[in-house]
Amino acid sequence: MGNIQINNLSFRYDGMTTNIFDDFSLNIDESWRLGLIGRNGRGKTTFLRLLLGELADHGAIQTSVQFNYFPQPVTDPTQNTVDVLTAVANIGSADVWKIQLEMDKLKLNDDILDRPFATLSPGEQTKALLAALFIDDNTFQLIDEPTNHLDAEGRQTVADYLRHKRGFIVVSHDRYFIDQVIDHVLSIDRAKVQLFVGNYETWQREFNRQIQSEQHEKAHLQTEIKSLTANAAQVKQWAGTAEGKKSKAAYRHQGNVNLDKGFLVHKAAKVMKRAKSTVKRTETAIDQKRTLLKNVDDTPELTLNYQPPHQDHILMLDDFQVAQNHQILNAPIFLDLRRGQRVVLSAPNGFGKTTIVHAILGDESLIASGHVTFSKAIHTSYLTQSFETLTGSLADYAEQSGVELPTLLNTLRKLGFERSTFAEDLTDLSMGQKRKVSLARSLCEPANFYIWDEPLNYLDVITRQQIQDLILKVQPTMLVIDHDREFVKAVATSRMALRRPNKASD
Repeated sequence: MGNIQINNLSFRYDGMTTNIFDDFSLNIDESWRLGLIGRNGRGKTTFLRLLLGELADHGAIQTSVQFNYFPQPVTDPTQNTVDVLTAVANIGSADVWKIQLEMDKLKLNDDILDRPFATLSPGEQTKALLAALFIDDNTFQLIDEPTNHLDAEGRQTVADYLRHKRGFIVVSHDRYFIDQVIDHVLSIDRAKVQLFVGNYETWQREFNRQIQSEQHEKAHLQTEIKSLTANAAQVKQWAGTAEGKKSKAAYRHQGNVNLDKGFLVHKAAKVMKRAKSTVKRTETAIDQKRTLLKNVDDTPELTLNYQPPHQDHILMLDDFQVAQNHQILNAPIFLDLRRGQRVVLSAPNGFGKTTIVHAILGDESLIASGHVTFSKAIHTSYLTQSFETLTGSLADYAEQSGVELPTLLNTLRKLGFERSTFAEDLTDLSMGQKRKVSLARSLCEPANFYIWDEPLNYLDVITRQQIQDLILKVQPTMLVIDHDREFVKAVATSRMALRRPNKASD
């Protein structure tokens, strides 16, 4: 393979006042396993679309390679999977064996080929589309968020698969996953795009070093500004005093002494000039340092409106089972979740974890047996897995959610939202930005107990670290569903593995 040459690339969407990419150049070797990292809304998917030629840009992208994008559009999901995959891969029925070979590496059974694509679980669909993506060794793959619908086992399977492939760019916010599969990192920061050789851990070390250096520079600037500003004020006061003394002296001795009024005026003017020069130096220092600091991705500490409950026992489940569509989903659950504990529910995708949470919260459309002890005095903040249908303005959302708009906006700023985004309709936000809106609501509302269902889906790696640090600092009481291995390892006080019921209990 050769290179993908990017020369002087600039791009902004219609209506934007600043560029997402501004005159940047880069050479990408077509054998690299390149991870694309950056805050939500920074332009990761936009970059992939530019490579695909879907957006008009200023500059040039030169390469002889053909790009393939994941996830591929499926025009008719009611078709059998074999027909969907052969269409996506642009191959005939005689070459289905190539797809089967890749499916085997992804631990997919051949029998799914004869099932309608729509009946596959989200994880099976993801792996099937990846299998179709990689049957052509002469293409360069652009893989956008492959882990969003995968459980922990599925993520590891895909990581093992990609680790043995060459020639792709992958966008993923799962830190453990991306650390296993890449050998280069392209980081899209606030003011520049940077290339690093190595994996996610390599980038994280360098990123932290840069942040510390720039924050130290920022602190130094603030001290310098304070000193210069105080000095300027003192000089101004001195100049004013000198001017006053000059006037009084001239009045007192007028006609009696040979006073050089021109000298006094000249001296006062020099003092004022020095004062103005000091102020100018302050302004120049600010401008220079702002230029240096404009790329700082500030990661301020988040706050949580957590109100520790008075009760010790928060949620108790005794012999708890849930049925849906005349089928029992789980073996009996026994749980005594106490104040300060953070329990993570774990089970494969498609198990029904969200349905079980709905039953715990009292969804009357579900059939549940056993006992649930859940005090009505406990104020619960529930972060649902579904947020794609958010519409309207942030002001509307804040009012509907019962949180103060300034508090919501301040939290979103801490989560990396640009102020210009505040005026957009929620419908127009990216998936990551929508997730941040719903997450910010949960952070802002007063609560004794948090139930979070897949809170990290679509969130960038920086935000994931912010959330993790917040939980470790505040130590709230939580029931969580998530598949991010690093996050679960850090925040969970215990894990509960859900099991299917024994046949005898069906």
